[in-house]
Amino acid sequence: MTAALPHGNFASALWSVTAQHQSAPFLIEPGAKTSSYGQIDDLAARYAETLKTHGAEVGDRVLVQVCKSVEAVALYLACLRAGTVHVPLNPAFTPAELDYFLSDADPSVVVLDPSSAAARTATGGRPRILTLGPRGEGTLTEQADTPEIRAVRAVAAPIVERRDDDVAALLYTSGTTGRPKGAALSNANLRHNAVALHHAWHFSRSDRLLHCLPIFHTHGLFVALHCAMLSAIPVTFPAKFDSDQVLDSLRSTTVMMGVPTHYSRLLESPRLNAELAGGIRLFTCGSAPLRDSVFEEFSERTGHRICERYGMSETGIIASNPYNGERLAGTVGYPLPGVELRVVDVVGNDPAPLEPGTIGSVEVRGTNVFSGYWNQDNMAADNALSDDRWFTTGDLGSLDESGRLTLHGRSGDLIISGGENIYPKEVELVLDEVVGVRESAVVGVPDRDLGEAVIAVIVVDDERSALDNCKAELAARLSRHKHPKQILTAPSLPRNAMGKVQKNVLREQHSQHEQHQEISR
Repeated sequence: MTAALPHGNFASALWSVTAQHQSAPFLIEPGAKTSSYGQIDDLAARYAETLKTHGAEVGDRVLVQVCKSVEAVALYLACLRAGTVHVPLNPAFTPAELDYFLSDADPSVVVLDPSSAAARTATGGRPRILTLGPRGEGTLTEQADTPEIRAVRAVAAPIVERRDDDVAALLYTSGTTGRPKGAALSNANLRHNAVALHHAWHFSRSDRLLHCLPIFHTHGLFVALHCAMLSAIPVTFPAKFDSDQVLDSLRSTTVMMGVPTHYSRLLESPRLNAELAGGIRLFTCGSAPLRDSVFEEFSERTGHRICERYGMSETGIIASNPYNGERLAGTVGYPLPGVELRVVDVVGNDPAPLEPGTIGSVEVRGTNVFSGYWNQDNMAADNALSDDRWFTTGDLGSLDESGRLTLHGRSGDLIISGGENIYPKEVELVLDEVVGVRESAVVGVPDRDLGEAVIAVIVVDDERSALDNCKAELAARLSRHKHPKQILTAPSLPRNAMGKVQKNVLREQHSQHEQHQEISR
């Protein structure tokens, strides 16, 4: 089905499938309405015409900060259809944060929830501020509405012709190392990744997807929805993750996509068992590392080995554990079809791949890789893209003899202490297995003697016994220079919206490490 998708505007590729299934259910809101593919296509066409009426021209950015809803999905499809550039933002961003994105993306239209739009006013007519109507209302309205504008909403806009390399979306990175940057994703990027995943994960018309993810990020907006639309299957579409609601939905689900926090929370329920998950053919996990202990416990409880995969805003999904084949805890599998992957020396300019098992910088090349960062012309100066289009992901990893990738953290997280390279994940894997430790994060902080000192922050059940256990386990399994100079406890680890631990926050919090009591030395 996906082999002959039309090129150009990715909306045409999606339409080539959904046009054949207009009466089929698409988005199913638990306890509420069900919207068919035809209804969403119709709503998207009317939204596209509304955007055009309000001044959004082909190639213009449409900045969207709205809550997850059926209407928000239709708005994304409307942006594709109209040939504009969809710029989704986290609804939790403050007005001050929004101002940065307004300045950087320079949108012609901004779409907000009514509650947040009321606090903003447009100046000089740009950008035009629209509101996405209340959940279920299905309208896209301007703060200052007119009968003419309302009348034009009934017009269905055709799909605008676009080239493969035209930008279709801007996804802003989390900005852990500076101001967020907008990854410019083309129509070809979206199509290539959707087709590769659809094939790799064996989607078919008999599937039913459980969608518990936000839709301002590549995981929920692209990975999940594109796979579903390329088979025109039903999508159970809760507004947010709720363990009991998810468990209630498992019996009528064949595929669930989640983040590590989702699986940890499901394991807290005694209801989770093999019988309840009996109809599932695939559980996938990404956006953050999945602890080995969660992977193994989930397998024991349900009989399913979670399929971990690896991706990022700039590339979509890069690699996945096999659908048919061994899924190993702690690994993210093999490159998807059409994706090249290599591991090279972190220091220096030698692009020669490292020997299997050697940790280095993960680089990727392929049609999935973005065209560059918005408003940043010189990618080479940033060491992001080489002349031959290899993208440096910023991740540390190693490949085994078969080409399976294991991640070892971010290159920016690499700690150089006393001249020795220390990979935080190696220390975290030891700490995470200690009895009484629920999770850990290891960072490097400035140290007058060593350059950087290793600091571990752990979330524990019982502080004293856990600290004693940590010291014993570290002594037995790691060289002395890898031991944290301090092990600190915290009620939780700081995370971003996708569940990734924010190590930059931990480094800032504990940069003055010498003021703390040294627990291990």
